Parts: sequence; structure tokens; C-alpha cells
Amino acid sequence: MFKQLILNFFKLFLFWILLFDFQRITFSLFHWRKFQSSTFLEWLQSFVFSLRLDVAMAGALCILPLLFLSLKLISNKRWITRTFYGILVFEIIIVCLIHSGEINIYDEWNHKLTSRVFKHLANPDEVFRTAAWSNTFWYIFFFALEVFVAWKGMRWIFKLHNLRISKHWIIRSLAALGTFILFGGTSFVLLRGGFQQIPLNINTAIYSTNPLNNDLSINSTYNFAKSYLLYNRTDIDEFMPKMDTLTSQSIVKELYNYPKQHTNYFLTTQKPNIVFVVLEGWSANAMGCLSDTKGATPYFDKLASEGLLFTNIRAASGTSEIGNSTIFSGFPAIPEVSITMQPEKHRKIGSINQDLKKLGYVSSFLFGGDLKYGNIGGYLMDHGFDKVIDENNLPDIPRGKLNYYDPDVYRFLIDEIKHTKQPFMQCVFTGSSHSPYDYPGKSIKKFVGTEADYMNSLIYCDKAIGDFMRQAKKLKCYKNTLFIFVADHGHCSPINESPHLAPFFRIPLLFWGEVIKPAYKHKKINTLGSQTDIAATLLYQLGLKTDNYPWSKDLMNPNVPEFALHTINKGYGWVTSKGSMTFQMQSNIYVENLFDPKNSKEEIKKGNALLNEVYRYYKKL
Repeated sequence: MFKQLILNFFKLFLFWILLFDFQRITFSLFHWRKFQSSTFLEWLQSFVFSLRLDVAMAGALCILPLLFLSLKLISNKRWITRTFYGILVFEIIIVCLIHSGEINIYDEWNHKLTSRVFKHLANPDEVFRTAAWSNTFWYIFFFALEVFVAWKGMRWIFKLHNLRISKHWIIRSLAALGTFILFGGTSFVLLRGGFQQIPLNINTAIYSTNPLNNDLSINSTYNFAKSYLLYNRTDIDEFMPKMDTLTSQSIVKELYNYPKQHTNYFLTTQKPNIVFVVLEGWSANAMGCLSDTKGATPYFDKLASEGLLFTNIRAASGTSEIGNSTIFSGFPAIPEVSITMQPEKHRKIGSINQDLKKLGYVSSFLFGGDLKYGNIGGYLMDHGFDKVIDENNLPDIPRGKLNYYDPDVYRFLIDEIKHTKQPFMQCVFTGSSHSPYDYPGKSIKKFVGTEADYMNSLIYCDKAIGDFMRQAKKLKCYKNTLFIFVADHGHCSPINESPHLAPFFRIPLLFWGEVIKPAYKHKKINTLGSQTDIAATLLYQLGLKTDNYPWSKDLMNPNVPEFALHTINKGYGWVTSKGSMTFQMQSNIYVENLFDPKNSKEEIKKGNALLNEVYRYYKKL
């Protein structure tokens, strides 16, 4: 009898280990192109280095089924067997849902499925519209395939037999309790990774300099579960870099301690109309004017050659809701936090349009998709935008799955500008450079290979910018209008495929228009800065105070310190003129550290200090 119990116990573990390895094989086959930079041996090693996390996850998944295996010692009632199989099937479905989702989003996210998915699942209609039909097909296909294989494996491995050892119910009950404590305790120890002081973490599965190999090695269900626990935390104190409060305050005070007054005014007027064009996912590494990648953005490149171009600007994060709030509120990103989702906090920070009201400006924000994503619409309305327009307010015309096509959105913007009293701040958020890239004429492909769909979408979006500017020049208000082009976040490109490295976050920032002084036209500024710095830079040019933006720096100030803080998936990055680093908090590893060893410790200390102080400020809001 006990031999049968032990055998069932090991069968249960073996079942999960085999399923996890099968999932790795399906992932590898579907994304085989991505593994071309790895050797076969490196790929094979993922099945070795994954074992500890696989065993840990198997331990967690075994605990509840083990309870009903133990109950078989008390009774052979059919409901116990059915419940055992029911729990196992439920766990299989969850595990396969996670992995089949991961297979499909990996091309777009370039990292494993995380709690970020909950931000999208809060708006399920957006999820289905964002996904191409091929994504839906492959999601269903891999989910069905994995469930089928798991079901067949479960039926083959488990043959539950009569395990009653005594006619006396007390003996049977004690045996069942002892068995569950023994095997359940073993499962818990395996989940923890052993008896050592510090439990195992995902870093136990990290073995390669190639993030793709590590992502394959890290157990998908374990990673998602850890991410979910972090997502549900009220704070992330456990993962923040540890630093004495007085020390961090002193460092940050020094970072922002520079003379604030200067005379570098690039505007001919302090009361121009302002048009913000927030470009969905435009990466500097995909643009001719900012990189060696040529041919995707000729219209923007021409504008950049005529205006005031900032060449070294970093996005605060990798999501749209954080990008927009950072642009208009100058508030830095915090790992695993979307301040737009927390009205009780974001209402306490400033916004450019609110300060412009003091000068009599009216404000409007236009997006061709649904602004309930990330509560962007709620954030805009809470911050007093006079008009917030999204797909629900636009005419019924042909459109993409996720949003209206960029040319139509720009046409709507032109119409809004015509009917808006001056001075105004008009904002538009584009969308055709977002998957599923279902814009008209998609069959015309100039780029192939890495990120081809994205790069080809930029050609379409760039031409829309050219058409928009030709129409804008016909407006009566044109000569008194400042156009500001900036991306909401970066994107993988042929130059950089990793969302964990500093180049991913480099984005365009362009000031353009007749209101720019001749001395500042055709000019590039290489000062290192961030989306957070747009607020202070613009408001200073307009003669307004910047006190509501304590984390924003004036990029036109010749004395401005050069640094940028950004977040990565469950981590953060720090960039200065001396180098950059990105740190993943959960696994406690540096994804990259490009600082010179002589000043690395000091530079990282500055980044840690700023992150701590921003987080402390956030918690007090």
C-alpha cells in the first residue's frame, strides 16, 4: 500500500515535469527563428537549469491533489477519485492557459507572461481587438494541444487503486493524515527549494547571456505566480534597493541642485498654441534621424532636420498609460505601478494642461482607440482636460481592430483644431504602429526579418505624419502653433530586440513650428533626459513655474544634470552620461551594467536613491 502511495507521489511530480518540458518544446518550435543565435547545447541546457523551478512548481501543484490521494486511505468513494481528477484537470487548464498565452505574446512583449496581462484583461474587448486572427488561432491551437497531451498523459500515468489498509476508521484516518503531512510537507520543501535560509527564486533558472534562453528555462507558471503575488501587493518594499533615508534624500537633493534660471528661450512667443503628438511605440532605434536604421521615417526625419530635436531622451516605462501620464505630469515610473490606475494618487500630481489654464488655454486629448485602457481616460478627465475623445466619440468609418487608422485620427485632429478657441493645447495619441498592424496597404512590405511588421507600420504612420503636417500648414493658427512629437514608450527594433536594455527606452522628442526661433531650428540637442523632463522644459519656455513637477528637469538649462530613470519588467534602469544599467528586482540580477567599474558603484547608488525617493513620494500621495 505505502509502495503504491509513494509511486503515485512520484508519478504526480513526473507528470508535471514532463508537461513543463513539453511546453518548452512547443515554445521553441514556434519561436525557433529567435533561437538561431543560440547553439543547440545552449538550448538543451534550458531543460537542465529549469529543473529546480519545475520541481518547485510541481510541488505547489501537487499539494491539493495529494490531499485526495491521502483520502483514498480512508475511503474508496468514487467522488474522491473524481475530485482528484477534477483538481488535476483544473490545474492543467490554468498551466496551459498561461503558457499558450505566453507563446503568443512573446513576439510583441519579448518577455514572459506577467501580471501586466491583468491591465489588459481589465478591458477584454481591447485584448481581442489587439490580437491578430493568427494570434487567436495559435492561442487556441496551443492551448488545445497542451491540454490534450496533458489529459492523455494524466490518464496514462494515474491508475488509482484501492488503498484501504484497515477496517477501523481511526487507523485509516491517522494513516491518511500522516501521509498528507509527510508528502505535503515534502511538496512544500520542494516549493521552497530546500531548507536553506533564502528560498529559491527565478534566478536559479538563469544561465545564459541570452535572455531568450533564460526565458525558456524559467518555469512559466512559477514566473506568472510570482508576478501575480507582486501584482497583488499593496507595495513593493521587499524588492526596493535598500538605502538609508537620509542618504537617499541627500543624494537626490544634490541631483536636482542646479541653478534653475537661464536665458535659453527657443520660442518667439510665450503663448503659442500647442499640439502634442504622442506616437505609439516609436523607437529612436527605428528612425533615420536618430539611428542607422534608414527608410522607415523619411517624413519625420525631414521635420527633425527643420526643428529642435532632442536626440537622447528615454521613455519612463514600456506601457502607454505610464508614458502618457509621465509626459503630461512629469512623474517618474515605478516598477509594477501604474499611477493612472490609482485616482486617489494621480489626482495629487500636476499636469501641463492644468498649468496652462492659468494662461487661458483650453485642452483636448484625442485617441482613436479606447481610453479606458490603463484608465488613461480617467486620468485625463481627473486632470481637467476640457475635451477627451476616443473611439466612442468618433464617426463610424472603416477602422482597424484596435483603433482608427492614423490618417483618420489626424484628420479628426485637424477638424478639432479648426473648431477650438485659441490658445489651445491639442493632444493626439496615435495607434497604427501597435499590433496587430492591420492598417490599409499592409501587403506592401519594405522591411523583412526582425520586427518587420513593426518597421513596415512605421512607414505607414510616418506618411500619415507628412500628410497631417501639410494640412496643418493650411490652418489659420499654424504660424502660432508649437508641435511637440514624442513617443509614449520604446519598442524592439532591428537594432535592439531586448526590452530589458537601455536602448529600448530611447525615443524621439521634437519641437517644431514657426514659433521656434531661427537660432534653434535645424538644431540637435544631445542632453540626456527623460519623458519626465518635458513638463519643466515646456513650462519654463512659457514663463510658468515648475514647482508642481519636482521630478522634472529643464532640458534647455545649460546646467541641467544628465540622467534618466526608467522601469523594466519587474525592475528599473538608470542612465547617465557615464553609462547605464538595468536591474531586475525579483531575480536580484543586473541585466546589464555598462558603467565603468571605477564609477559603477557610485552611479548605481544615485539611481537607487532616486528610485527610493520617488517611491517614498508616491506612497505619501
